[in-house]
Amino acid sequence: MKILTVTVPCYNSQDYMENCINSLLTGGEKVEIIIIDDGSKDNTGKIADEYAAKYPSIVRVVHQENGGHGEGINQGLAHATGTYFKVVDSDDTVSTDFPAFLEKLEECEAQGGVDLAVTNYYYVHSDGEGDRSINYANVLPEGKIFRWADTKPFLLHQMLTIHSCTFRTEAMRKWGEALPKHVFYEDNLMVYKTLPHIEKMYYMNADLYRYWIGRPDQSVQQNVMSKRYSHQILVTEKCFSSCHLDEVTEPRLKKYMKHELFMMFGISILFTRLNRTAETDAALEKMWDNCKEFDPKWGRHFRSRTPLWFICLPGRFGQSFSGVVYHIANKIVRFN
Repeated sequence: MKILTVTVPCYNSQDYMENCINSLLTGGEKVEIIIIDDGSKDNTGKIADEYAAKYPSIVRVVHQENGGHGEGINQGLAHATGTYFKVVDSDDTVSTDFPAFLEKLEECEAQGGVDLAVTNYYYVHSDGEGDRSINYANVLPEGKIFRWADTKPFLLHQMLTIHSCTFRTEAMRKWGEALPKHVFYEDNLMVYKTLPHIEKMYYMNADLYRYWIGRPDQSVQQNVMSKRYSHQILVTEKCFSSCHLDEVTEPRLKKYMKHELFMMFGISILFTRLNRTAETDAALEKMWDNCKEFDPKWGRHFRSRTPLWFICLPGRFGQSFSGVVYHIANKIVRFN
């Protein structure tokens, strides 16, 4: 059995997917690379098939009708045979730390295995400005298997993301419901739905994932994210309603999940309000109503008893204030 399955969702990725796949091939026979050709109209499928023919024991290809990034993950998970599972987007790469990371996974497995392996990720901007590492050394113990009780509080900008997480495959298969088709930003839902099934973890302090930022049509660009505000809202609602926070018995896990929801709500609010319309503000209020219906206590908490209240201020002033907060946050982190 392979120690790791890496799923690479691809849609019209012919111009950059080879960089991604070549970086993953450094893992050799320890890794299974599943390329998902998501109904591409260019040479993506052809390139994927060429890799599968050249590396038949490493690369597999799934051709499917277009279902979006989430369906790519669903299919990758359905076909995965590796003990652990990671998603690497076709416009990103892994660093030269990849073989060492696979060795760490094998060491963990020799000690009984973990449910989640965390690594850092590194923002690489096309203009060369704002490149930085998202590092967890202040939060997670290094070089040993640990549990939630051993973790420290996460800082505001520190989230466990698709870029930093490698899950045990069986932990992800406990979701009960597949990721939605044709919905962007569903990777946040992928992580959040898996968190309740995580007990044992390992942290390798290395910038494994290289997160390339700068393509004009990239899903994290400001204009794209504001247009797709409804996707942000849908994913946030699904995260919130995937479980009741008060049913989470591990205190540090519950605290982290609250942190993750706080950030998800904040992202949804800021990008929705960039549209500056009454319609989009109404969509936010509908989001709050749905969340309060599912869990009145925590819905009210996030809406009215956290700093999110300030970026939910009504009217033109509230919209403008939210825009200022967005630009300050992006200046600090440079996430697009």
